[in-house]
Amino acid sequence: VQLQASGGGLVQSGGSRRLSCAFSGRTFSNYGMAWFRQAPGKEREFVAGVSTAGLTNYADIVKGRFTISRDNPKRTVYLQMNSLKNEDTAIYYCAGRGDPAAYLVVSEAVSAYDYWGQETLVTVSS
Repeated sequence: VQLQASGGGLVQSGGSRRLSCAFSGRTFSNYGMAWFRQAPGKEREFVAGVSTAGLTNYADIVKGRFTISRDNPKRTVYLQMNSLKNEDTAIYYCAGRGDPAAYLVVSEAVSAYDYWGQETLVTVSS
């Protein structure tokens, strides 16, 4: 499995950005997908995830601002980020999980994910 993340960049506070993660190598619809992020000096944290059944889960700090979605025919998962704040500045990673439990469960644990994409940096400026 290969995950190719894109869409990072510099955005003003209050602005929007959409991240994309292209999946290849296996059957995309069999994988739960998620976005994590890591800010300088902090641990990697869960941002949002979507199960193979389409159920979603969000970290409290992004609820109402971020939306995760998946397009199975395009084998891509998206993270639409609105109302961005300075504290959203981080390196963002997409991740995939092939566990059958991913049908209904969106895990927030880094260890639950089998595959990781390369980083994409989002910088939010005041």
